[in-house]
Amino acid sequence: MGMLYIVPTPVGNLEDITLRALRILKEADVILAEDTRTTSVLLKHYDIHNQLISHHKFNEHGTAAGVVQRLKSGQVVALVSDAGTPGISDPGFFLVREAVAAGIEVQCLPGATAFVPALVDSALPDDRFCFEGFLPQKKGRQTRLEALRGEKRTMVFYESPHRLVKTLQQLSDVLGAARPACVVREISKVHEQSVRATLGELTEHFNNHPPKGEIVIVVGGYDEKNDKQASINH
Repeated sequence: MGMLYIVPTPVGNLEDITLRALRILKEADVILAEDTRTTSVLLKHYDIHNQLISHHKFNEHGTAAGVVQRLKSGQVVALVSDAGTPGISDPGFFLVREAVAAGIEVQCLPGATAFVPALVDSALPDDRFCFEGFLPQKKGRQTRLEALRGEKRTMVFYESPHRLVKTLQQLSDVLGAARPACVVREISKVHEQSVRATLGELTEHFNNHPPKGEIVIVVGGYDEKNDKQASINH
C-alpha cells in the first residue's frame, strides 16, 4: 500500500511552508492539485518537478477511484489545495474518506490555514470557538444564521470580498449590530489588515472601503449580559 499525504501550502507568503511539506512534495510519485497553475508557481519556487494531476471539487468524485488504485499499487500521493490545508473549505474530505475506506494510510501534515491566525489576531476569546467556513450562498443561509444567534463560542467564517458587506449586514441583523467582530484579509501578504469593531461599524466601514483579497470574519459569541445591554442602548 502507498500513502496519502495531505499537505498544507502557504495562504500568502511562500515562506510559510514546512521543511517536511517540501520533502513530501519532492518525494511523492504524484501531486494532486486543486489548480495546477497555482500549485506550479509554488513548485517552481522550490524547484520541485513532480507530476501534477488536477483534483478539484468538480472532478474529485470521478478521479478518487483512480487515485485509490494508485495508492493500492504502492504510490505515494500528496494532495494540496490552492492555499491552506486541504479539506478545510477546500477539496480533500471525499478523497480522505475513500482512501481510509480502502485501508490506505493517510497522514495530514500540520501547517498553514487561514482561520487560526485570524482567530488569534482578532483579540476575541479563542479558548473555545466554532468554525463555520462559508455560509450557504442561498438555500439555508438565513436558517444557518438564525441557528447561530445563541452561539456562545467565537465564530469564524470565510468570505469573498464581493460578498463581505452583504454578509456583515446579515450577521448584524441577526446577531446584533453591537456584536464585537474582526475582519482579517490578505493573511501573511504585504497588505494584510485586521479591522476590529462591531458588526454594524464593520458593515459601514467596508461599504465605504470595498475590500480586496481573501477574507476571514471572526465574530464574538453570544453574551446574555452584553447583548441585553446593547439592545437597551440601541
